[in-house]
Amino acid sequence: MSSPRMTEAEIGRGDIEAMIGRGGPVDLSRKALNGLDLSGLNLAGADLTAATLNGTSFAGANLSGAKLDQVWGLKADFSNANLSGANLFQAQMMDADFTGANLSKSRLVADLSRARLIDANLSGADLSADMRNQSMGMMRGVLNSADLTGANLANANLARAAAEFADFSGANLTGVDLQKAELAGARFAGANADGADFAGADLRSAELGGLGGTPKNLEAARR
Repeated sequence: MSSPRMTEAEIGRGDIEAMIGRGGPVDLSRKALNGLDLSGLNLAGADLTAATLNGTSFAGANLSGAKLDQVWGLKADFSNANLSGANLFQAQMMDADFTGANLSKSRLVADLSRARLIDANLSGADLSADMRNQSMGMMRGVLNSADLTGANLANANLARAAAEFADFSGANLTGVDLQKAELAGARFAGANADGADFAGADLRSAELGGLGGTPKNLEAARR
């Protein structure tokens, strides 16, 4: 993790601005972009496959429809960024900041452990397990110890996702698929779970006081 590949940048913001100026989707696949300030840039549809983005700031940037498969984005800043419809498959995003970000309808087979997703929009996002790749271990969205306070997860798919000790306080969980999700120790104070499906979910030690709405299969899961 201390190698130049994971800690340094091989190009600068000016180089990326020049790429954007040439028009068309920007190709930053496999580039080392660690620590750069790329805030506010229009990177809609960009290809960042296998790029290293550790500590990089994309605050307020447009990454809608971008491809971020296999990226390393430890402690990266995506606050208030637009990642709607983006694809993050096998992405490592531990401790990243997605406060206020738009992740609606994104595919998040990513490790978001300890990430900040406060007030983020994850409506229609898909964090469910990819059952086609079980030979490589269960690939699914991981939200262990993530902060999702006030986040909008309406109609998101978290089936078999891992969210142990995640904080969903005040979140919108209406219509969320939480079947067989790992939710041990998670907090749900003040969350609206109307229509959310908890069938087979692991709710050991979860804090469910103040959970609102009429969820499905909650009592069976609690037993």
